[in-house]
Amino acid sequence: MITTQLSTFRTRDESCEAGRTALHHFEQFELRSTVASRQTVGSDLLDSTVQIYPADSVKRDSASWGGIVTETVYAPTQSRVEFRFDAPVHLLVMYDYGARREGETSISELAPSRLRNFAHKLTFAPAGHTYREWHETGMPIHITYFYLDPIRLQQRAETEAVYAPRVFFEDPILWETAAKLRSVIKSRRSEGGRYSEALANVLVHELSRSGHDRPQETQASRGGLTGWQMRAITSYIEEHLEEETSLITLARIARLSQYHFCRAFKQSFGIPPHRYHVHRRIERAKILMADRQNSVTSVGLTLGYSQASSFTVAFRKITGQKPSEFRRNLA
Repeated sequence: MITTQLSTFRTRDESCEAGRTALHHFEQFELRSTVASRQTVGSDLLDSTVQIYPADSVKRDSASWGGIVTETVYAPTQSRVEFRFDAPVHLLVMYDYGARREGETSISELAPSRLRNFAHKLTFAPAGHTYREWHETGMPIHITYFYLDPIRLQQRAETEAVYAPRVFFEDPILWETAAKLRSVIKSRRSEGGRYSEALANVLVHELSRSGHDRPQETQASRGGLTGWQMRAITSYIEEHLEEETSLITLARIARLSQYHFCRAFKQSFGIPPHRYHVHRRIERAKILMADRQNSVTSVGLTLGYSQASSFTVAFRKITGQKPSEFRRNLA
């Protein structure tokens, strides 16, 4: 159960240190507090969410399970929005899609980042660290927040875990685990308890090891791609989404045979290369369709689908919705 409390405060001029941006006056803001109370661990669970200014500029939806709260936030294009969080819980940020014309993302102790295109990136702010972010959106932004109870995470960890802050990093394994856990929590399926518990345990492990350099030979011995191979392959796919990319080309980039490349890719990303390519196409389609000047047909053509019907089939297979239904839900 999640209890949501809405309160409104009056504020005076607040300083927003963001590049060339000077003082910004916020008339009002909304602080939403979410309490996950399905299970307790001897102390109050997650009691606050990210503060967003202005509050009415975004759409928010939350769900919880076992000391983990997920919240999805959608910000439209051509808007200016700021995010703030400083609480005794861990915050994992998934940037499903989005880009900004200007902006800055920072976590205490780390240098701020002004990266513009942050789709499919992750940010992690351990408990007690201050997370700040602002965007002047160049396209719609879809973000998922994971609020993680440190006490419960430590109970799930095999050893004393040390969590380091990170801004805009890539970790395919952590991403896939978080995405699966988000899906189960949002579905609120009672039969998903054991699966959720297993995913939560994996998430704890991945968070604790993410950011710690591992020898390339260790990763290779597990059958996956090395770091440079994953970066090279994903960059190539992103630049050629509208094309039918061949296995021969991808294997050549990774400097592997087709057979070993397919095995290593699936080990690293959890899905075959072709399915990953389709998933990324559909994510790009979501961004393009958020701009109502782009018709569904033109979006499909832009992404290499010769017929609207084939684009609709691919989109529905990935999202469970037709492109037209997805656009209506955005409205």
